[in-house]
Amino acid sequence: MLTPEEIMQLVQSLIWLLAGVGVFIVGMNFMGDALEKSAGMGMKRLLERISNNRLSGVGIGAGVTAIIQSSSATSVMVIGLVNAGVMTLMQATPIIMGANIGTTITGVLVALKNDYFNMAMYLLAFAGVMMGFVQKEKVKTAGSLCSGLGLIFVGLNIMSSEQAFGNPLVENMFTEIFKTIDHPLLLILVGIIFTALIQSSSASAGVVITMVGAGVLPLSLALFIILGANIGTCVTALLASVGANANSKRVALIHFTFNVAGTLLFTAIIWLFREPVVDFLVSIFPGDDPMSLQMRVSLFHVIFNVSTTCLLLPFVKQLVDYSCAVIKDKKEEKESLSLKYVDDRLLTTPSVALIQVKKEIDYMISLVEENTRLAFVAIDKSSSEHDAQIRKNEERINFTNSALTKYLIKLSPDVDASDGKIIGSYFHVLNDLERIGDHAENFHEIGIEMIERKIAFSAQACSGITTMRNTVMQMFAISKEAFENLHKEDLPELTRLEESVDGMKKELITGHFARLAEGNCNMDASPYYPSVIVGLERVADHLINVGYSIVNPTGSQQEEN
Repeated sequence: MLTPEEIMQLVQSLIWLLAGVGVFIVGMNFMGDALEKSAGMGMKRLLERISNNRLSGVGIGAGVTAIIQSSSATSVMVIGLVNAGVMTLMQATPIIMGANIGTTITGVLVALKNDYFNMAMYLLAFAGVMMGFVQKEKVKTAGSLCSGLGLIFVGLNIMSSEQAFGNPLVENMFTEIFKTIDHPLLLILVGIIFTALIQSSSASAGVVITMVGAGVLPLSLALFIILGANIGTCVTALLASVGANANSKRVALIHFTFNVAGTLLFTAIIWLFREPVVDFLVSIFPGDDPMSLQMRVSLFHVIFNVSTTCLLLPFVKQLVDYSCAVIKDKKEEKESLSLKYVDDRLLTTPSVALIQVKKEIDYMISLVEENTRLAFVAIDKSSSEHDAQIRKNEERINFTNSALTKYLIKLSPDVDASDGKIIGSYFHVLNDLERIGDHAENFHEIGIEMIERKIAFSAQACSGITTMRNTVMQMFAISKEAFENLHKEDLPELTRLEESVDGMKKELITGHFARLAEGNCNMDASPYYPSVIVGLERVADHLINVGYSIVNPTGSQQEEN
């Protein structure tokens, strides 16, 4: 029986231990957020290389996870991309496999710690805090990265200190606990539950590695907990798939199946050959010092994830087929409006969310361009054949404007200053595109009204409208190219065309009133002609704003300093 004093010491040690775990997780979050911000362009380039090549998919998954230090976050991001229709199941599956490899980096870092390394990390944490007081955004981000990395090792050292795992009472308590649950399946369950609670296999692996280094957890038992941790990390992805489409649920199922299959395989091997496996790990890192003990666990974590990926990578198609067989497509329901490329799950990785927002705006530009082209069919050919398509497009344009504006508002607090400027420009672009859509709808309504009243423009009037419209459609192509591919060199031509449209407006309206005075123009058509000409001129103004948004958030033709 423990004395009251020993009970108090034990409680204090457990609190100290929990504090260490807390600091460790906070450090991981700090470092992950900072890495994601600083490596945003790197992540963009990685995601742009998404293809059906399995090996490149594994590399992308490992790279992104190494950047954001969380396989769970990578899985959620992939589910968001699949849900948005940007990525197929065949592309997503290798990325999920690669994410498991990327998450082992944290374990390797944890295992490397020693007294000199710890001192360096403490100084790094302090330097990071000091850098946080600097006004420059890049320095602040670097400070967060430094302080996060430092806090990881502060947390680890708190856990392995005399007040925590170093306390004989705590050591005896864990020894008794692991004697009680010295069964592979129970140990795997411990790993699953612990990882599911803290939602990070990297963090749970770090804790297990530290326990082995402190001598409170035998290596032979730690291996099973590590296996369980790889299943526990799937909980985040499973939760993220709730409410998503069938393909997103399949991604989560593939992630779960992949990790369970690997765990079952390695459980069988270790259960049957526990001593040879332990002896092999000991032979790679001999010695009883904490670093050697820790590196054995870290090495096993790497071997498990790399081996499972190598074994199951050839069976990607079978995993996809299996997920499709388990999760059936729902019967087609009435089509509801939704964003094409954007998903709320991507908000956890702002740089990726911003890529998808741009794709959504590119799509909106295409809709607006199509409606502007179709709207003139009613005027040119006295035909209402595109009425349903124009109204459908206009409904989607209005929805996209509203939904994307709300999405950008949610995204804004989590981005740095440079991405904040981009978001500011996107707000203006959305407004300009929505206004062009309204003008297109007005052109169509003018055409429909003229059809109903059985009136038409004169040949000369139609020729002027066609010339002006063709110039505006040229502006559409240039503005779209400039926005999509950041082509600043296209902007002078865009300005020249807009000035040409301004000149046409004055010339055509002057000519229109001259024809009226000479009696060469249908009076009934007279009110519509200036409306079309002025509307086209305003469309040109909005297109200038869209094009110049790449150099100035407000769309001004002056490049921002």
